[in-house]
Amino acid sequence: MSAYLRLRAVPPPALRNSSTWLERLFDDASETVRHYRDQERIYAGACPNPLARDRPRTHVVLGGRPVFRADRRKPPLLVLTAAQARRVSGFLAAADFDTLWDFARDAVLPHYGGATAEPETWGAFAAAHQELKAFYTHTAECGDAVVKWVPED
Repeated sequence: MSAYLRLRAVPPPALRNSSTWLERLFDDASETVRHYRDQERIYAGACPNPLARDRPRTHVVLGGRPVFRADRRKPPLLVLTAAQARRVSGFLAAADFDTLWDFARDAVLPHYGGATAEPETWGAFAAAHQELKAFYTHTAECGDAVVKWVPED
């Protein structure tokens, strides 16, 4: 589970549409949230409340407006507006991790040792879920946007 992406909250007035400026946000890694890229399978695969009209589940990890880098071979940075970050926060607040895990476990477990490794894998992803939930809750409370750095494959 060492491959991760990084998230950073940014006040909307400070946000720039420059990949160089956005990359500099991540120079101080201590203030970023590190998150497992495979977590996207958990959110994109299911919705904890099928009656919800606004389902930002695909924005939790890999969604957002791309900002392309000068080196086009590198993955773009992704930006969520403050409004999108609030919707993600609401989604995560309502999400039941066990329900999401049940939908995604068959796709996720083979990458981490299969069924025998499920307790450890579940624990790692559940902890990442709580970290994401806390990050987006705080971000929404502050009215911030979110910038994401997707790792290179």
